[in-house]
Amino acid sequence: MRQQTDMDHGGAPGSEHAGLEVAWICHAGGAARARRGQWLMTACFFMLFPGFFFYHTLLGTGTTGAFLGGYFAPVALVFAGPMCLLYLARMRREPRRLTLVDIHYGIFLAYFIGVVAVNAAGGANRTIVTYHLLAMLFMVLVYIQFSFIDFDSRPFRLVGLLSLAAMSAIVFSYSVDGVFYLGALGIAKDAGALATYQGFSRSYLFTYLAVATFTRRMPLRLCLHALGAATLFVNTARSEFVALVLAIPLIELYYSRHKLYLVLAGVCIAAAIGLYFDQIVAALPANRILELFDLSHSTSANKRQQLTVHALQAIAAHPILGDYGSYKPGHYSHNALSAWVDLGLFGMVYLAALAVVPVTPMFFHEYFAARERPLFLLAFACACVTVLLLLSSHYFTDMLLSATLGACSRYAYERKHATHRPPDFGASTPRHPDLRQAMPHAGQPRP
Repeated sequence: MRQQTDMDHGGAPGSEHAGLEVAWICHAGGAARARRGQWLMTACFFMLFPGFFFYHTLLGTGTTGAFLGGYFAPVALVFAGPMCLLYLARMRREPRRLTLVDIHYGIFLAYFIGVVAVNAAGGANRTIVTYHLLAMLFMVLVYIQFSFIDFDSRPFRLVGLLSLAAMSAIVFSYSVDGVFYLGALGIAKDAGALATYQGFSRSYLFTYLAVATFTRRMPLRLCLHALGAATLFVNTARSEFVALVLAIPLIELYYSRHKLYLVLAGVCIAAAIGLYFDQIVAALPANRILELFDLSHSTSANKRQQLTVHALQAIAAHPILGDYGSYKPGHYSHNALSAWVDLGLFGMVYLAALAVVPVTPMFFHEYFAARERPLFLLAFACACVTVLLLLSSHYFTDMLLSATLGACSRYAYERKHATHRPPDFGASTPRHPDLRQAMPHAGQPRP
């Protein structure tokens, strides 16, 4: 009889209950899927960056052999399929997530693939071709990570802080005369596979930027800055050390409520360092980072200058299309000119635009705004570091560009669709079948 009554009324009570149950199941399924996605991307990040650091520490201390080779490529290949499928599924479910940043970065990568394919067919050096294909894989993975990882989540922050502490402890524990270089220990089972100081510093810098930009408590941030600067100094990575030192005032100025006072404090600190500069340098242990004050005595700086001259000669001979692979493997120009050599003028201009254009309007919208948006700060800090390194020391396939653009893409999506705004927990606005009921004339009581 009850079943007949429900049917007479269009099945409303039963259908409403079933609809709510289906909606709850869909919501629960979506939440579980989102958690699995976060765990996958977070695992990818920590396996690629802190994981690289820890693997090469085991390798350098003779604890294990190079069972994963150089580590980064095998691990990236393991995560490539799941990460790309996750990205495509996310875009299919939420087409609004596809921003102009995604489109333009996709165009750049498509052009990059085209250049590599054409030159590979024309007999280009296979080592360089393989390097570029792997570099594109690394760039895509980092882009996906920084597009979707919740860097503000408690699990990520906890593991990130522990990773930074562990990496710093390793650097300080295995340093000799104030310098960290595991190869000098002479106990590595496969010394040829051991990473250089640049590989270790890359892992540290990526983790530092992801953690420090989302750290709102100043005492903890200052500890991270001091620990990071000391670690990269002992690691002797000049470029990454300068990049971290650049990021510190960017982060602190953004979070400061009294920016003018902070600037004045910075000027006073700089003046004090200038007055006692010689004494400070004399108190520091001998370190190649000190060569920054006189690069004429730096062997690597002179070598990089020669590579830049070679790149300029290649560009002068082939100004439009460049001269792909016109160098021995590894002997590329350590700056943005490398893009002009390998990708031609169009590739160089597009790369420069990707590094600068997306973050510029973000700076004017957010840097001096009253609200705090760590996601913007992550994108902005990565962009500044990327520009610095592309101008001074890094190859154009630097993964920091992918990190910058991934964060910019997520920022553009959240800004447009306002998902970053705090929810309104107040009472919902009453619904009325007629607008005149919702907005009565003056003097008339509301229904």
